[in-house]
Amino acid sequence: MNKRIQILSFLFLGISQIAFSQIKEEKLILDKKREPEVKKIEKKKTSVETIKNYPPEEKSANPVNYDITNVPPVSDFRTSTIQGADISPEFNQDYQNNYVRFGMGNYGKILGDAHISTVLESKMEVGADVHYLSTTGLKKDYDWNSKQMGATLGAFLNSYGENGKLNLEVNYNLRDYNYYGIYALQPSSDIDLKQKTNQFSINANYDFYSNEILNDVRLQTSFLTDYFDAKENQGAIAVNLSKYDLFQNDNFKLNTDLGVKLETLKSDFSLLNKNSSSFFNASLTPQISFYKDQSYLKIGANVNFLNRRNESLILPEYKKSEILWSPKVEVLFAPQDEFKFYAGVYGSLKLNSYAELLQENPYLISDIQLRPTHTKYHFYVGLKGDIDQSLKYDFSAGYSKINQMLFFQANSIFDNVYTLNRSAYNFANTYSAIYDNGNVSEVKGSVEFFPLENLDLSGEILFQKYKLDQLDEVFNKPLVQATFGAKYSMLNKKLNFGFKGIFVTDRTSNSFEISPDNVAFPTAYVSTEKRNEKVGGYADLNLSAEYKIHKNFSIFALGNNLLNTKYQTFNGYKVLGAQITGGVKITF
Repeated sequence: MNKRIQILSFLFLGISQIAFSQIKEEKLILDKKREPEVKKIEKKKTSVETIKNYPPEEKSANPVNYDITNVPPVSDFRTSTIQGADISPEFNQDYQNNYVRFGMGNYGKILGDAHISTVLESKMEVGADVHYLSTTGLKKDYDWNSKQMGATLGAFLNSYGENGKLNLEVNYNLRDYNYYGIYALQPSSDIDLKQKTNQFSINANYDFYSNEILNDVRLQTSFLTDYFDAKENQGAIAVNLSKYDLFQNDNFKLNTDLGVKLETLKSDFSLLNKNSSSFFNASLTPQISFYKDQSYLKIGANVNFLNRRNESLILPEYKKSEILWSPKVEVLFAPQDEFKFYAGVYGSLKLNSYAELLQENPYLISDIQLRPTHTKYHFYVGLKGDIDQSLKYDFSAGYSKINQMLFFQANSIFDNVYTLNRSAYNFANTYSAIYDNGNVSEVKGSVEFFPLENLDLSGEILFQKYKLDQLDEVFNKPLVQATFGAKYSMLNKKLNFGFKGIFVTDRTSNSFEISPDNVAFPTAYVSTEKRNEKVGGYADLNLSAEYKIHKNFSIFALGNNLLNTKYQTFNGYKVLGAQITGGVKITF
């Protein structure tokens, strides 16, 4: 019976090869000895007794533990032509820690990855990461340049001291691409559409083995520049304080937590209106938690002391200082592992930065008015569980009241001069940030199923409905988005397969029709806006395979956008068609 299931599972993955996706960022995932990614595994900072799993041997008697946070129901996948979801298979097998990977494919695609690390005698680990991906773009779809390139260089250090663990990361990220999404004009093929960003960041974290008052300290810094002389500096320092087991009796315990965070953000743009903004926020997140077996009640708050300033050439200087308070309450009733009921409410304040917005939409104009987004409250209820360690699920529904929600709105041309000799951003091919207050209703769910030891199936879905106070349309937000994945291994884990599908419904965008003011003797352009342009939904299916020929040598193949549909991430910006990339990987 098991053999039949294995054969059917393998056929399922094979048939899926008629599927589809744009360029994805194929970073190889290994079981590195790195600080885990925040979105997948993060140390709890709120009233859960946390035992860390990395003290030195002489500290192992000091009980500490790690708490695992489930992956959000919908991943923050990105779908621009140079960025995307990782589709390389990740399996729990004994990879060597160091590797070099190189591959090539159609559309002039070049892929390179490397990870090198070593452990010194002083229980200090040092290492470096390199990633490179480039394509020649859509030469048959656009007359002008649509090339894109991305590269990341990183170094890290993990040090195990007497009282805790230090993690330090230094990263440099380069993106070189073009504003190629021109639909309203027809410039010459040699037009310059270049945009380029450089980002340098340093992140440090010191995690104490014992949670006696001091829990951990985190530092984050970032500096970004772009081709048009925009500059952005961002920094944050956070201290988490904890006092656990203030009272403990008959499986009941009382914990307390206090988070203190200082963050600053300064952005200056040199184009057009020359927007400038600066923010300073000090936040306190006190919380008290009551535990009874696996059930708990958490009561806390999020208090922000925000100081902000905005100005530009067309707007006077705006300054404001305010205190923003949000509740933070959660209750979980866990009669058994299979069924856990939970409900709660929370609020938050997010400082929107140019660097973060570029991750979601790289085609922004280099002149953005930045405002913080305040979630006044988000109510939610849900059910989750783990059935026989073979099926994990999490379903929930929520309702939010949010001020200054951010959306991407298309720009027209910035002058009406009748000429095609224009700047890279002046062809109605860029986007700006707009804001509105409103409500969001959502339903989301995630399921992970392990029918066989060597087969892992997963699915995530998110439904979001917006109701805004001022805007008549919700720009560039789908009603439904979903991801489905599978990982399968065979031949004693020498042959590994991966599958990932991304499904997104239609979105609404604004667009522009640009025409001469006089057909016979034109002297200027006339721009007419359409507020309900439909950007079609898409199904984006991807496959990956890797075969280990030797313990130090493997070959791999990646298939992206296998349905060969050149859908648009944003209006005007098509993605690459079907891509096949093959290469080799050396591990040591």
